Amino acid sequence: MKDYKRILVTAALPYANGPVHVGHLAGCYLPADIYVRWDRARKKDIKFIGGSDEHGVPITIRAMKEGITPQDVVDKYHAIIKDSFEKLGISFDVYSRTSNKVHHETSADFFKKLYDDGMFEEKETEQYYDEEKQTFLADRYITGTCPVCSNPNAYGDQCEKCGTSLSPEQLIHPRSTLSNNPPVKRKTKHWYFPLNEFEPFLNEWILQGHTEWKTNVFGQCKSWLTSGLHPRAMTRDSQWGVQVPLPDAEGKVLYVWFDAPIGYISATKELLPDTWQDYWQQDDTKLVHFIGKDNIVFHCIIFPSMLKAHGKYVLPDNVPANEFLNLEGEKVSTSRNWAVWLHEYLEDFPGCEDVLRYYLTTIAPETKDSDFTWKGFQDANNSELVSIFGNFINRTWVLMHKLCGGKVPPLHLDAMDDDDRNIFNEIRATKHKMEQLLEQYKFRDALFEVIDLARKGNQYMQKKEPWIKAKVLGDDLLSGKGGLATPEQVAARQSIDVTMHVCLQLSANLAIMINPFLPGTARKMMHMMKVVEKMLDWENAGKEKLLSTGYNLRAPELLFRKIEDAEIEKQIEKLKGQSPPAPGGGENKGIVNVSEAVSSPAGGQGAVKPEIVFDDFAKIDLRVGTIVTAEKVEKADKLLKLQVDLGFETRTIVSGIALHFKPEDIVGKQVTVVVNLAPRKMRGIESQGMILMAEDASGNLHFVNPEDKINAGAGVS
Repeated sequence: MKDYKRILVTAALPYANGPVHVGHLAGCYLPADIYVRWDRARKKDIKFIGGSDEHGVPITIRAMKEGITPQDVVDKYHAIIKDSFEKLGISFDVYSRTSNKVHHETSADFFKKLYDDGMFEEKETEQYYDEEKQTFLADRYITGTCPVCSNPNAYGDQCEKCGTSLSPEQLIHPRSTLSNNPPVKRKTKHWYFPLNEFEPFLNEWILQGHTEWKTNVFGQCKSWLTSGLHPRAMTRDSQWGVQVPLPDAEGKVLYVWFDAPIGYISATKELLPDTWQDYWQQDDTKLVHFIGKDNIVFHCIIFPSMLKAHGKYVLPDNVPANEFLNLEGEKVSTSRNWAVWLHEYLEDFPGCEDVLRYYLTTIAPETKDSDFTWKGFQDANNSELVSIFGNFINRTWVLMHKLCGGKVPPLHLDAMDDDDRNIFNEIRATKHKMEQLLEQYKFRDALFEVIDLARKGNQYMQKKEPWIKAKVLGDDLLSGKGGLATPEQVAARQSIDVTMHVCLQLSANLAIMINPFLPGTARKMMHMMKVVEKMLDWENAGKEKLLSTGYNLRAPELLFRKIEDAEIEKQIEKLKGQSPPAPGGGENKGIVNVSEAVSSPAGGQGAVKPEIVFDDFAKIDLRVGTIVTAEKVEKADKLLKLQVDLGFETRTIVSGIALHFKPEDIVGKQVTVVVNLAPRKMRGIESQGMILMAEDASGNLHFVNPEDKINAGAGVS
């Protein structure tokens, strides 16, 4: 592994044509912030770059709809987005905007450098034009019937119903969104970047040099390169954007996907006007782009090719893109207002910023699409944050004040047993596992290790029962009045001291480990411990003596509150008042992972997933199983708890099919099960596999099973 001197982290620039929602957060902003906070704790030289993307068609469309100027739009939403990020603790070193003068200058200079080097090809082509509005139409200004799924409202660049990438020429009966008239073709001139000439470089750099990238990223890159690249226009006909810096380019602006990633560079200039080159033009800089999967091609294919063509810039070391986050089983749709908006969440749940950070991390779509549900949010808070992490910290502080006078008790080495020593071993092991996982951008698993350590702390305290041993001493001896008269009292006092000392040192370690994920919670714990921020340095994780014997600690305060059913019902009713996607809209689900209530696009009429090799498929162990029992999961409308006979054993599997099947109707059904999927807890129940289902165009689920009944446990190949 290369030894980097500095790290530069970017998070995708959100369009300033609306607020950000939980899908944006789970996709890139929260993972980026966790990674940055961890590296800051490791005292790395790291900068976190962000900003609003304020050019492009979505901005102008929003301006037209609201009857205001594009500048009015970006001013309004840039402020909302920036404020929301700050309140949730997304800790950018700079949050800039592409309407800034420094960005326009940087983008224009970048384009001019490539132009002067002869990189662009000037082409005159025919493009759609609105005669009534007297303007050329960008792809998003054109709608028509999708040639794949017959959706009558497909855009000129993509059909949002089936997900197919399109060009305006492919639409049936195209029309202008400005006038609703059929557009005509007119000649126009643009400058094309020869992306095809960079195929050899990209093949070597990605397919040979970055096999460690996440499977979804590597696979999508391979698919693009296998299909072949083509020259791409880097300018557009518009008055809104970075003007093309050429004398014969009136009414031409830089393509938004040319200038937007340059926004990372211009924002770094804004932050570090004198030293920005160190982070962008020195080989010992580690550049990491955090994005959603819809931006992979731009950050892995187009932008690196631009950087390579320029010649002075570093290339990304990694692009850990996440998949999509759905909402209550449906694809998030901003146009239909089917979303949980961050600024509204912050108003509805004041003081619960870390709860959202926690839940989104636990369901992070790191390898496949995942699903946000309000019931799942409530369960994550009440069953995990409150009942496990918060419970351990609160019990420790309450008992420390009650049994140890509010001070850190001594650690009597000769009174320690294997259980006491094992907790310190668990702390060190957790630190080591977290480091490995965070280096691999596996934030969900790393957070699980922290919560699991708190769970072990609860188990340890319950086993040691210091409150029982306190009965041997009585109130006077506990308060320090009188001496210990008997060996039994001495042993009880030492046992209490050891238990509470271990729990307090564990609490201090938990504060360090939870800090990258839940910074507000870590600050509360620091206040209770009366320690300074330096204690959160990662080098302190794993240490056994973070809190000194005899040190006075503050009274306990609850880290998390219980979220009540009424609050969740209010949010569900709020969603019902919005407009969910039409049945089948937004995605063609194909095979559905109902065991985790998660759906994943898998071909059909939509885009085919990146190519895999046989060895990838061979890792999946599919077996035929028979449903022995089925029952509804309490307080979970979509979940059934199944007992499935697999021949060699019977397993518990939780499946999100309760809205489609009655429990009594599926007992005896044969199903296809992924038996080597890692177990996952859902509603406190450990699900030990995944049942495959197929979904038809009407949204009905069907079991994937053998045509004739066969023995349970039979392999599927």
